Amino acid sequence: MSRRRLTPALPLLLWPAAAHAHGGDIGELLLAGPAWTADLRVIVPLYATAILFLTGTHRLWRRAGHGRGVRRWQVACFWGGWTVLALALLSPLHWLGERLFTAHMIEHELIMAVAAPLLVLARPGSTMLWALPAAWRGFVGGIGHLPLLSPAWRTLSTPFAATLLHGAALWAWHMPGLYDRVLVSALAHWLQHLSFLVSALLFWWALLGPARWRGYGVAFLALFVTSLHTGLLGVLLTISPRLWYPRQALAAAEWGLTPVEDQQLAGLMMWVPAGLIYAAAALALAGLWIRRSGSRTVGRAHAA
Repeated sequence: MSRRRLTPALPLLLWPAAAHAHGGDIGELLLAGPAWTADLRVIVPLYATAILFLTGTHRLWRRAGHGRGVRRWQVACFWGGWTVLALALLSPLHWLGERLFTAHMIEHELIMAVAAPLLVLARPGSTMLWALPAAWRGFVGGIGHLPLLSPAWRTLSTPFAATLLHGAALWAWHMPGLYDRVLVSALAHWLQHLSFLVSALLFWWALLGPARWRGYGVAFLALFVTSLHTGLLGVLLTISPRLWYPRQALAAAEWGLTPVEDQQLAGLMMWVPAGLIYAAAALALAGLWIRRSGSRTVGRAHAA
């Protein structure tokens, strides 16, 4: 990748300006300038969850005391994850992602590797229940324990199943045929982001949720496998001399990149920054695993 081309392109990724068009629909879109998303399929769920969590937090703290029922660090995690998710899906980054593969990849990684784990750490479900009328809380909270849903949830929330589903969603949507469909269909684009978010939430819940599925060792292995296959996809995009998604690259020149350079930079975004997040989480879990093992060893020694 040419440094001369890449250097002026990086500021444009952060602050895209209107570019000169060469005609056609792409030119009209570029001249329209960056825009915030107005898709109600995105806005309504985002703001509904925000209102539910805010109302639930207020009611819990009013009854139990500030910082009780839901802890301050959980509130910080929720709003941090919610803000990242909103910026990824609503800000001009989403607009730019429809025109530049690199921005599209950044959007995906923010959803899966930043917003999802923060939302899982917040465990917002019980807090949101407090936003509902008292008569509804028992029914809504017990939906997951229904005979038809409980076995399926127990299976899907294991690290093996969650890792498999998350990996399948990631690889399937990056197949050229399905990815090209995303570029021409707003519904397909919405389904892509929904599957990325839901599978990522399931994946991080299996690793960081209250069960932690019997220990940190399995979670460490799941993170290791995920970092390997996501890194592999990033490497393939980076080193491939062939353009995977020609339609995604139609506007790359307007941002100082050739189509192949745009694909290479997108691959690097998946390979390096996302890989570092998975590696950091795996190391943190490994440290907790070692500390717990050491505590158990000391406990057995004292008991003996």
